[in-house]
Amino acid sequence: MSLLEKTLQQIGDLDRASMEQTQERLNNLIKPPGSLGVLEEMVLQLSGIYSDPMPKTGKKVIIVMGADHGVVQEGVSAFPPMVTIAMMPTFADGIASVCVLGRHAGAEIVPVDIGVAAPIDHPGVINRKIKFGTDNMLKGPAMSREEAVKAIETGIEIANNEISKGARVLGTGDMGIGNTTPSSAILSVLGGFTPEEVTGRGTGVDDQSLSNKAVVIQKAIELNRPDKNDPVDVLAKVGGLEIGGIAGTILAASASRVPVVVDGFISSAGALIAARLAPNSVSFMIPSHCSAEQAHRTMLECVGLRPILDMKMRLGEGTGAALAMSVLDASIKMLHEVGTFKDIGM
Repeated sequence: MSLLEKTLQQIGDLDRASMEQTQERLNNLIKPPGSLGVLEEMVLQLSGIYSDPMPKTGKKVIIVMGADHGVVQEGVSAFPPMVTIAMMPTFADGIASVCVLGRHAGAEIVPVDIGVAAPIDHPGVINRKIKFGTDNMLKGPAMSREEAVKAIETGIEIANNEISKGARVLGTGDMGIGNTTPSSAILSVLGGFTPEEVTGRGTGVDDQSLSNKAVVIQKAIELNRPDKNDPVDVLAKVGGLEIGGIAGTILAASASRVPVVVDGFISSAGALIAARLAPNSVSFMIPSHCSAEQAHRTMLECVGLRPILDMKMRLGEGTGAALAMSVLDASIKMLHEVGTFKDIGM
């Protein structure tokens, strides 16, 4: 049995008995029932994930998957692939945006080279390179099926390793110039949308480049004919290595009953792949924010998620996940520290 198959078999459901006990406490806190909205929903979810009516989190880790994309040859990005190469060391050095927000949330950043288009020899960047970027999906599949499975299984292995070292909350992050193109392609295929409906500006392309980007996605789908009923086929033909790694991270977290905070558009593409492979994995996902990328809310709806935050962010890296981890901590403090009606003699 492959690692992917084994992981899929281990994904269960939320612990409803634990959630009922948590709901009983929430109902007795000194506030109107449900008045703290998403904070209550979040702590209920954590109760079901951890099988603990009074859940606590602990060590937080954001895994940043880095990879490049052959489709950038078609002018779909405002920036060249060398930006990915330059950015990967910054995650290890602690100077990227997600590192700053991660420190604020108390989260460790783990950068992984799963497919950057050049060697990355830098302390702190984990080398799990499958290939030097995907192939140009306008000329054929982005990768082989075997490479797609390997990307997912690499994400599983990285996540399992962090969980074995004590991680109690995982977050997803990405780095890769051109990665909104495969993400939009995945959403187009799995969600049944036209490329025009789901293609956004990514790094900030102009109107002409935006139109070209949608055309490239349409032609790539027509050429490669990904099977919408086979998420691994979709990932292989029009996806990205980091998207596969993110999907694997989510599946591993779900199998180990660890909540995984999903970042922006790219991470949500990984979440969509994971959800189609294992529908129960959605119960273990915590959606962080709705990015400014055109179709992110649509992507989240396809997964079955509703974002916690809407802050006009569109950076990726795991920045939204880091911010949402602070909200997650707040939900737990609310459950543990708000008084009950019994405490005030009512």
